[in-house]
Amino acid sequence: MKLSELIKKLNARVLHMPKNLEDIEIEYAGASDLMSDFLAFSKPNMLLITGLTTPQTLTTASVIEASAVLFVRGKIIPQKFLKSIEDCEIPILSTEFSMYYACVKLYSLGIKDAMETDKEDKNER
Repeated sequence: MKLSELIKKLNARVLHMPKNLEDIEIEYAGASDLMSDFLAFSKPNMLLITGLTTPQTLTTASVIEASAVLFVRGKIIPQKFLKSIEDCEIPILSTEFSMYYACVKLYSLGIKDAMETDKEDKNER
């Protein structure tokens, strides 16, 4: 699903958006407040969902090549973090939805769970 569609469905605010918004496709989502979880189960075309508003979130998103980051629970982004976002080429979004509701909404829209896909892949072997 196109990121531009997900923004509307999640009532998300765009905090930072690179120029290629219409080209960004989201196929998977991963949700956690532990950045080590994302390092363990990242997928291409993944939306990183978290409530953790620290520079480590951007670092992790960059390392795993996340397609976008969604902050949940109406988190307020610290001003110094917003400045570091300006240098980032990853779309940064925020929603008032809880992590649970955002995940349920994404699942209902056909977005796959990055963690579950790993389990399915292992079962097929």
